Amino acid sequence: MSDDQIAPPARWHTLLEGRVAAEASMLMLQLPMLRMQLPEGSGPVMVLPGFMADDTSTWLLRRFLTSMGYSVAPWSMGQNRGLMMQYLGPLIDRLSDWHSQTGEKPSLVGWSRGGTLSREIARERPDLVRSVVTMGSPVRGGVHGTSIGRWVSVETGLTPEQLTALLRQRQRKIITTPITAIYSKTDGVVSWQACIDDLNPNVEHKLVEGSHVGLGVNAAVYRIVARTLARHHAD
Repeated sequence: MSDDQIAPPARWHTLLEGRVAAEASMLMLQLPMLRMQLPEGSGPVMVLPGFMADDTSTWLLRRFLTSMGYSVAPWSMGQNRGLMMQYLGPLIDRLSDWHSQTGEKPSLVGWSRGGTLSREIARERPDLVRSVVTMGSPVRGGVHGTSIGRWVSVETGLTPEQLTALLRQRQRKIITTPITAIYSKTDGVVSWQACIDDLNPNVEHKLVEGSHVGLGVNAAVYRIVARTLARHHAD
């Protein structure tokens, strides 16, 4: 499927986004068992929130990863809004300082737009990023692959055509950092086809069942994130 053929999620998938409360309840029931079953790890990890969200949205995921042994940092840049690329330089500076202080390359875990931004950081500075985990992050199709494309255009001040042109320009440089791309075929915000990366050589796709707004409280996502980080931080 070409980028031009990627459409927004089905309307009924968008209506199913309300199941996030049930997903969060299931996670809370499973958290004690997850901590017992999943491998512990160590090393620096930064978690980036999605579009129009802030660190509050990733609090539970960060707390979980901290309990698994990682040194976890929020992105600490307020609400993820406006032009995405405005965050690239400041985040690279922070990661560079972190790397200098610890001697270790951090991994990045990004939800939705936070994952797209994590990929761009790794594209720009692979020497600073150990691995990237994305959660429902659009990487193809531009804003046409989401149900909030008009909102993104208004917030960024860029037309869909300008956003697509920027994406294609960035894609000319391959990402060599290992990427684990988590996606759901019932995502009501980002089309699952938009999450499939067939351009970069080191990408592993992981399918889960769930809503987009529930990815941060999805037990299957927590399993994948924990196992992925443990594998990469053991290298």
